[in-house]
Amino acid sequence: MGQVLSQLGQLFIQTIPTVIFVFILCVILRQFFFAPLAAVLKKREEGTTGAMARAREQAASAEEKARQHEAALQKARHEVYRRREADRRSMLEDREATLKWAQQQSEALIGEAQAKLAAEVAQSEEELRVTCQSLGQEIAVAILGGGVRSGGEGVRS
Repeated sequence: MGQVLSQLGQLFIQTIPTVIFVFILCVILRQFFFAPLAAVLKKREEGTTGAMARAREQAASAEEKARQHEAALQKARHEVYRRREADRRSMLEDREATLKWAQQQSEALIGEAQAKLAAEVAQSEEELRVTCQSLGQEIAVAILGGGVRSGGEGVRS
């Protein structure tokens, strides 16, 4: 067993330079490889997290702008509908005024025509009366033989 321990001691002494070399290699790798790699990974994670945060902020901003745009669009639609309704009412009022004016004009024309017709009827009646009197006198003269006066009283012979 002593020989085993002696061989183990020699083996240990022979492995010391390898252990030291591995230790130095670990320190060097940590200093020049793992530390910069960890820093790059940390920056990358921060960049990704920051980009995601900026993306969330931009999405929220875009959503707010979309809501504002929709509200403005809705307001514009209501304004268009209000103006359209006002224009429609205005056209109806203009139409009513035009119809009322046309009705008044037609009533005035009808009144003038009726007055003119009444005057023509009166004139025709007067002409008929005069014509009837003259025809009556002519008939009386023709029947009685000429002894009729213009007053309508006849003299018999």
